[in-house]
Amino acid sequence: MFRASGTRVCGPAAIPARAGIGLRARHHDAILATPPPVGFLEAHSENYFAEGGAQIEYLERLRSLYPLSLHGVGLSLGSADPLDREHLHRLQRLVDRFEPAFVSEHLSWGALGGRHANDLLPLPYTEESLQLMIDRVTQVQDLLGRRILIENVSSYLTYTCSTLTEPQFLTALAVESDCGLLLDVNNVYVNARNHGFDARDYLVGIPRRVVMEIHLAGHSTNRHGDREILIDTHSTHVCEAVWSLYELALDRFGDVPTLIEWDTDLPDLDVLVAEAATADQRRERLHGLAA
Repeated sequence: MFRASGTRVCGPAAIPARAGIGLRARHHDAILATPPPVGFLEAHSENYFAEGGAQIEYLERLRSLYPLSLHGVGLSLGSADPLDREHLHRLQRLVDRFEPAFVSEHLSWGALGGRHANDLLPLPYTEESLQLMIDRVTQVQDLLGRRILIENVSSYLTYTCSTLTEPQFLTALAVESDCGLLLDVNNVYVNARNHGFDARDYLVGIPRRVVMEIHLAGHSTNRHGDREILIDTHSTHVCEAVWSLYELALDRFGDVPTLIEWDTDLPDLDVLVAEAATADQRRERLHGLAA
């Protein structure tokens, strides 16, 4: 198994307890020209599955400047389909080549019968789903030879068959598989608003020792009749309510590396860097640490 050693390191290169930014192709050249003062870069694993080419060359150059986190979206861990062995082989090759500090995936499914939904769909929180996720996470960790992180996702429905809360499910998954958790604070806020639970209670339901990274992002608001639904769009600034919840998360889980996600309506690099600086400022006020 892959027991924590007291440091937040999942591989050969440590990520500092600072804010990083998501790596997007549009920003490759700008980062290389003037490396911004961010703690790390997070790349979507599937964008770099090719054995060679421009994307891989960029990642090699950027990896020499920053610690790296690899964040996957395509494994569909919660699906009834078997794990995609070719996908896993490509992920293993990428991990071996770039030696990221973190490797993460989602508490979700997105494929069935070979058909892909192009979305991160929520699971029912049942003992059967839990055992499936424990088995799948264990398989991936055994293949990679390292602990991975699992991220909570946003959702817009709940399952009537669920017998566990999401914090209970995540906690049991972390304990039984020895994975870490990637806590998406924006997703907690979105789900709390959509489903009517207290986001603060959610944080209390997660053990302190298992959260190893935090994600922050912006969301959008849709209205259906008299109902307001928040959508996790990653298309705008982090709102003040999510910043406040982030501070509560830092207070509970400690000085955890934080990633600013911004995937659509992508701004200029300096906007992302400023958002990361805001995360660092809030962390410093709470923990009294220099960036």
